[in-house]
Amino acid sequence: MNKFSGLETPGYVGFANLPNQVHRKSVKKGFEFTLMVVGESGLGKSTLVNALFLTDLYPERVIPDAVEKSNQTVKLEPSTVEIEERGVKLRLTVVDTPGYGDAINNTDSFTEIISYIDDQFERFLRDESGLNRKNIMDNRIHCCFYFISPFGHGLKPLDIEFMKQLHNKVNIVPVIAKADVLTKKEMLKLKTTVLDEIAKNGIRIYSLPECDSDEDEEYKEQVRQLKQAVPFAVCGANTLMEVRGRKVRGRLYPWGVVEVENPDHCDFIKLRTMLITHMQDLQEITQQVHYENYRSERLAKGAPPPPKRNTIIDDKNGALNDKDRILQEKEAELKRMTELLAQMKVQMQQQ
Repeated sequence: MNKFSGLETPGYVGFANLPNQVHRKSVKKGFEFTLMVVGESGLGKSTLVNALFLTDLYPERVIPDAVEKSNQTVKLEPSTVEIEERGVKLRLTVVDTPGYGDAINNTDSFTEIISYIDDQFERFLRDESGLNRKNIMDNRIHCCFYFISPFGHGLKPLDIEFMKQLHNKVNIVPVIAKADVLTKKEMLKLKTTVLDEIAKNGIRIYSLPECDSDEDEEYKEQVRQLKQAVPFAVCGANTLMEVRGRKVRGRLYPWGVVEVENPDHCDFIKLRTMLITHMQDLQEITQQVHYENYRSERLAKGAPPPPKRNTIIDDKNGALNDKDRILQEKEAELKRMTELLAQMKVQMQQQ
């Protein structure tokens, strides 16, 4: 029997197998994802990230004292880890922002963060315009977890200003930290207040895509529950303890144990589900919306790019190497073409 005879069924071409091909190719290549975590010190950012991905991204972190914090400026610390699970590889980069919101004057606390996001867009634009585009490293920020303190009555002015500055550059996911300090009634009230303030200030946060009509009911229900959970109220823990004969990740209090992965205790599972099941959507929005906005603005202005960090210098004569020279020539040509188009537009308007 011909082994291809199964493909000769009348009315069957075989392109229904395309998703399987794409999946196999993606799994073999592996995935890249960059997550930024922003929030004041002491809100459990590092603990939550370690719990989400079951890894230790900050083994040698030193916590500054109060005096150091008051004078500290925002630094950005990217940490990359390779995670493999059932043959699927993920290159995860987490960008932490120690010092954010800790200084006495926080006026410029998000300037460094905006510069970092723009730098990653600029680097990607350079690589995309270069000769070797096969192995471009994507370090653009695909998602930003913004941690909100549970101890206030909603968003602080700093929270509002930060999200306003960044919602056009990155997918913002608001997260209420240390959810175990609030009762369910207090948590629901805080969630409502935060959502009202986000809407009132015209802030655009990441919105989960609508389900297609042909999706199964279980997936539709999952998405509905995830949408209802925003902003996600979470608590993190990396300690395993025994509760009723089973091992759980949790926090031990005098009155009982808060189980991190128990949906009745917090939204940790929902946050992780949202991140994993919509990872591709977060990447697509970064590419098609945020990066395209940056790219079109850069090209429209025709401005010279910011100075490239770690410029490679030839040891013999101090000249830029061939790759950098070609990149600069391309950028000069791009600028010249932009100026030429602008001149043509002016001439047409005058006619």
